[in-house]
Amino acid sequence: MTDERKILIVEDEEKIARILKLELEYEGYQTESVHEGIKAWELLQNQSWALIILDVMLPGLSGMEVLRRMRDRGDLTPVIMLTARDTVVDKVSGLDQGANDYVTKPFEIEELLARIRANVRQNTLSKPEDNSLLLQSGDLEVHTASREVKRSGKEITLTAREYDLLVFLLHHPNQVLTRDQLLQQVWGFDYVGETNIVDVYIRYLRQKMDKDYDVKLLHTVRGAGYMLKVRNS
Repeated sequence: MTDERKILIVEDEEKIARILKLELEYEGYQTESVHEGIKAWELLQNQSWALIILDVMLPGLSGMEVLRRMRDRGDLTPVIMLTARDTVVDKVSGLDQGANDYVTKPFEIEELLARIRANVRQNTLSKPEDNSLLLQSGDLEVHTASREVKRSGKEITLTAREYDLLVFLLHHPNQVLTRDQLLQQVWGFDYVGETNIVDVYIRYLRQKMDKDYDVKLLHTVRGAGYMLKVRNS
């Protein structure tokens, strides 16, 4: 379950991050702050948050790229973008990527706090009663809010990377996805390592979600890539 008072601050200017942390904790929020995009992405894959304050310009991985990855994996956590830029193009770009709000530096802390309250409140009100977003393929269910995965009602335990791979496949049902596409979208454009890592994780997923079932969901398209076949009931 997501703690409705837990906020992640992703800001490379440590002075601003420290001020935000102090002000938010004074208001009763629990906070954690990081100064690099890659560290933020690692936290986002393993923890749930009520809201993310995300700077656009970050070392290693930009705020826009962090946001894109979040939305691609079905993470609908509210995001308020922070930037020193003040152009319509930048704001539209952030909103098009899925940002919920946009604040330009320098900003008044009272205004930011009001926007945080509004976004957290709206997110709480808009959640379904079971507090989850359901992705489904036949008897396979993924609840993205709780990161629970079930098949025929039986819980399946996945690692963070296995989960991300499955969610990406579920967002592209009945589509042949190449190894390069999966590598870029799940591991990231900056991934350095063996390209057969995709095949390894596909094998892990098959063992966990297909092995004990007559109907196989994950298919290899020889010479092309992989596909999650969705059967609508």
